[in-house]
Amino acid sequence: MTDSILLNIAEAVETNLRELIQVGGLIPGQLLVIGTSTSEIVGQRIGTSGTLDAAEPIFEAALRVSREFGLYLAFQCCEHLNRALVVEEDLFIRYPNLETVTVIPVPKAGGSMASYAYRHLAKPIVVEAIEAHAGIDIGSTLIGMHIRRVAVPARPPVRMIGHAYVTMAFSRPKLIGGVRAVYTKEVADQQYRAASPDTDC
Repeated sequence: MTDSILLNIAEAVETNLRELIQVGGLIPGQLLVIGTSTSEIVGQRIGTSGTLDAAEPIFEAALRVSREFGLYLAFQCCEHLNRALVVEEDLFIRYPNLETVTVIPVPKAGGSMASYAYRHLAKPIVVEAIEAHAGIDIGSTLIGMHIRRVAVPARPPVRMIGHAYVTMAFSRPKLIGGVRAVYTKEVADQQYRAASPDTDC
Protein backbone atom coordinates (compact mmCIF):
# COMPACT_ATOMS: atom_id res chain seq x y z
CA MET A 1 0.00 0.00 0.00
CA THR A 2 1.27 3.47 -0.83
CA ASP A 3 1.91 6.14 1.77
CA SER A 4 -0.97 8.24 0.41
CA ILE A 5 -3.44 5.37 0.83
CA LEU A 6 -2.24 4.73 4.38
CA LEU A 7 -2.56 8.44 5.17
CA ASN A 8 -6.10 8.46 3.79
CA ILE A 9 -7.00 5.51 6.01
CA ALA A 10 -5.67 7.25 9.11
CA GLU A 11 -7.46 10.50 8.29
CA ALA A 12 -10.75 8.72 7.62
CA VAL A 13 -10.59 6.78 10.88
CA GLU A 14 -9.77 9.89 12.88
CA THR A 15 -12.56 11.90 11.25
CA ASN A 16 -15.12 9.19 11.95
CA LEU A 17 -14.01 8.64 15.53
CA ARG A 18 -14.20 12.33 16.33
CA GLU A 19 -17.74 12.45 14.95
CA LEU A 20 -18.73 9.36 16.94
CA ILE A 21 -17.34 10.82 20.16
CA GLN A 22 -19.20 14.07 19.59
CA VAL A 23 -22.62 12.67 18.65
CA GLY A 24 -22.36 9.91 21.25
CA GLY A 25 -21.37 12.30 24.03
CA LEU A 26 -18.55 10.01 25.11
CA ILE A 27 -16.68 10.93 28.28
CA PRO A 28 -13.29 9.90 29.69
CA GLY A 29 -13.13 6.33 30.96
CA GLN A 30 -15.67 4.93 28.54
CA LEU A 31 -15.11 2.03 26.14
CA LEU A 32 -14.78 2.25 22.38
CA VAL A 33 -14.76 -0.98 20.35
CA ILE A 34 -13.12 -1.16 16.94
CA GLY A 35 -13.92 -3.91 14.47
CA THR A 36 -11.90 -4.01 11.27
CA SER A 37 -11.59 -6.24 8.25
CA THR A 38 -8.37 -5.24 6.55
CA SER A 39 -9.34 -7.68 3.78
CA GLU A 40 -12.42 -5.62 3.01
CA ILE A 41 -10.36 -2.43 3.07
CA VAL A 42 -8.20 -3.74 0.24
CA GLY A 43 -11.24 -4.93 -1.71
CA GLN A 44 -11.20 -8.64 -0.83
CA ARG A 45 -13.70 -10.84 0.97
CA ILE A 46 -13.55 -10.62 4.76
CA GLY A 47 -11.09 -13.08 6.30
CA THR A 48 -9.18 -13.80 3.11
CA SER A 49 -6.50 -11.15 2.54
CA GLY A 50 -5.70 -9.41 5.81
CA THR A 51 -2.84 -6.95 5.88
CA LEU A 52 -0.90 -5.42 8.75
CA ASP A 53 -0.18 -2.43 6.51
CA ALA A 54 -3.84 -1.37 6.76
CA ALA A 55 -4.04 -2.20 10.46
CA GLU A 56 -1.21 0.16 11.40
CA PRO A 57 -2.81 3.51 10.42
CA ILE A 58 -6.12 2.47 11.98
CA PHE A 59 -4.40 1.59 15.24
CA GLU A 60 -2.37 4.79 15.31
CA ALA A 61 -5.36 7.01 14.56
CA ALA A 62 -7.54 5.26 17.14
CA LEU A 63 -4.82 5.44 19.79
CA ARG A 64 -4.24 9.14 19.14
CA VAL A 65 -7.93 10.00 19.44
CA SER A 66 -8.53 7.75 22.46
CA ARG A 67 -5.67 9.35 24.37
CA GLU A 68 -6.97 12.82 23.56
CA PHE A 69 -10.44 11.99 24.93
CA GLY A 70 -9.42 9.57 27.69
CA LEU A 71 -11.18 6.54 26.21
CA TYR A 72 -10.34 2.84 26.46
CA LEU A 73 -9.94 0.93 23.20
CA ALA A 74 -11.00 -2.64 22.48
CA PHE A 75 -9.97 -4.25 19.20
CA GLN A 76 -12.30 -7.05 18.13
CA CYS A 77 -10.81 -10.32 16.93
CA CYS A 78 -12.30 -12.27 14.04
CA GLU A 79 -14.77 -15.13 14.32
CA HIS A 80 -11.98 -17.73 14.71
CA LEU A 81 -11.43 -16.33 18.22
CA ASN A 82 -15.16 -15.90 18.83
CA ARG A 83 -14.83 -12.13 18.41
CA ALA A 84 -12.90 -11.77 21.66
CA LEU A 85 -11.21 -8.40 22.16
CA VAL A 86 -7.70 -7.08 22.70
CA VAL A 87 -7.53 -4.44 25.44
CA GLU A 88 -5.00 -2.85 27.77
CA GLU A 89 -4.47 -4.69 31.05
CA ASP A 90 -5.27 -1.58 33.10
CA LEU A 91 -8.85 -1.74 31.84
CA PHE A 92 -9.44 -4.14 34.76
CA ILE A 93 -8.99 -1.31 37.22
CA ARG A 94 -12.11 0.37 35.88
CA TYR A 95 -14.02 -2.72 34.68
CA PRO A 96 -13.07 -5.59 37.03
CA ASN A 97 -15.79 -7.99 35.83
CA LEU A 98 -14.17 -8.61 32.45
CA GLU A 99 -13.22 -12.22 31.82
CA THR A 100 -9.85 -12.90 30.25
CA VAL A 101 -9.18 -15.69 27.79
CA THR A 102 -5.87 -17.32 26.94
CA VAL A 103 -4.92 -16.70 23.34
CA ILE A 104 -2.57 -14.55 21.29
CA PRO A 105 -4.18 -13.20 18.12
CA VAL A 106 -2.32 -13.79 14.87
CA PRO A 107 -3.39 -12.62 11.40
CA LYS A 108 -4.90 -15.99 10.44
CA ALA A 109 -6.65 -16.52 13.79
CA GLY A 110 -7.74 -13.24 15.27
CA GLY A 111 -7.23 -10.99 12.28
CA SER A 112 -4.60 -8.47 11.27
CA MET A 113 -6.15 -5.64 13.29
CA ALA A 114 -6.33 -7.52 16.58
CA SER A 115 -2.92 -9.07 15.93
CA TYR A 116 -1.37 -5.65 15.34
CA ALA A 117 -3.05 -4.18 18.43
CA TYR A 118 -1.84 -7.05 20.62
CA ARG A 119 1.74 -6.32 19.61
CA HIS A 120 1.53 -2.56 20.01
CA LEU A 121 -0.50 -1.93 23.15
CA ALA A 122 1.60 -1.45 26.27
CA LYS A 123 0.20 -4.43 28.25
CA PRO A 124 -2.29 -6.28 26.06
CA ILE A 125 -4.70 -8.93 27.23
CA VAL A 126 -7.63 -10.62 25.51
CA VAL A 127 -11.11 -10.58 27.04
CA GLU A 128 -14.11 -12.64 26.03
CA ALA A 129 -16.61 -9.82 25.77
CA ILE A 130 -17.25 -6.21 26.73
CA GLU A 131 -20.16 -3.79 26.79
CA ALA A 132 -18.75 -0.78 24.98
CA HIS A 133 -20.29 2.67 25.01
CA ALA A 134 -19.65 3.12 21.29
CA GLY A 135 -17.97 1.47 18.36
CA ILE A 136 -16.86 1.71 14.76
CA ASP A 137 -17.08 -1.17 12.30
CA ILE A 138 -14.92 -1.07 9.19
CA GLY A 139 -15.85 -3.85 6.80
CA SER A 140 -18.96 -5.41 8.41
CA THR A 141 -17.24 -7.27 11.27
CA LEU A 142 -20.40 -7.23 13.42
CA ILE A 143 -19.39 -5.31 16.53
CA GLY A 144 -22.99 -5.10 17.73
CA MET A 145 -22.49 -7.97 20.16
CA HIS A 146 -20.10 -5.73 22.10
CA ILE A 147 -22.20 -2.53 22.25
CA ARG A 148 -24.23 -2.01 25.40
CA ARG A 149 -27.95 -1.44 25.16
CA VAL A 150 -29.44 0.68 23.70
CA ALA A 151 -27.37 1.00 20.50
CA VAL A 152 -27.96 4.12 18.42
CA PRO A 153 -26.65 4.27 14.83
CA ALA A 154 -24.39 7.19 13.95
CA ARG A 155 -23.73 8.29 10.38
CA PRO A 156 -19.99 8.28 9.57
CA PRO A 157 -18.68 11.35 7.73
CA VAL A 158 -16.43 8.99 5.73
CA ARG A 159 -18.62 6.08 4.66
CA MET A 160 -15.92 4.02 2.96
CA ILE A 161 -12.39 3.31 4.14
CA GLY A 162 -10.65 1.80 1.17
CA HIS A 163 -13.26 -0.61 -0.18
CA ALA A 164 -14.84 -1.27 3.23
CA TYR A 165 -18.18 0.09 4.39
CA VAL A 166 -18.13 1.91 7.72
CA THR A 167 -20.87 1.78 10.33
CA MET A 168 -20.84 3.36 13.77
CA ALA A 169 -23.00 3.30 16.88
CA PHE A 170 -23.12 4.72 20.36
CA SER A 171 -25.27 3.64 23.27
CA ARG A 172 -27.76 5.40 25.45
CA PRO A 173 -29.42 4.38 28.72
CA LYS A 174 -32.76 2.60 28.38
CA LEU A 175 -35.83 4.82 28.53
CA ILE A 176 -38.15 3.57 31.27
CA GLY A 177 -41.65 4.48 32.39
CA GLY A 178 -45.03 4.95 30.82
CA VAL A 179 -46.97 7.87 29.35
CA ARG A 180 -46.09 10.18 32.25
CA ALA A 181 -42.35 9.55 32.05
CA VAL A 182 -40.08 12.50 31.24
CA TYR A 183 -36.75 12.15 29.46
CA THR A 184 -35.31 15.68 29.25
CA LYS A 185 -34.11 17.91 32.07
CA GLU A 186 -35.92 20.93 30.67
CA VAL A 187 -39.34 19.27 30.80
CA ALA A 188 -38.58 17.77 34.20
CA ASP A 189 -37.66 21.21 35.56
CA GLN A 190 -40.89 22.71 34.16
CA GLN A 191 -43.01 20.01 35.77
CA TYR A 192 -41.14 20.30 39.05
CA ARG A 193 -41.69 24.06 39.24
CA ALA A 194 -45.36 23.63 38.35
CA ALA A 195 -45.94 20.88 40.88
CA SER A 196 -48.46 21.52 43.69
CA PRO A 197 -48.66 19.75 47.05
CA ASP A 198 -51.50 17.51 45.87
CA THR A 199 -49.69 16.27 42.74
CA ASP A 200 -50.05 12.53 42.12
CA CYS A 201 -47.15 10.30 43.23
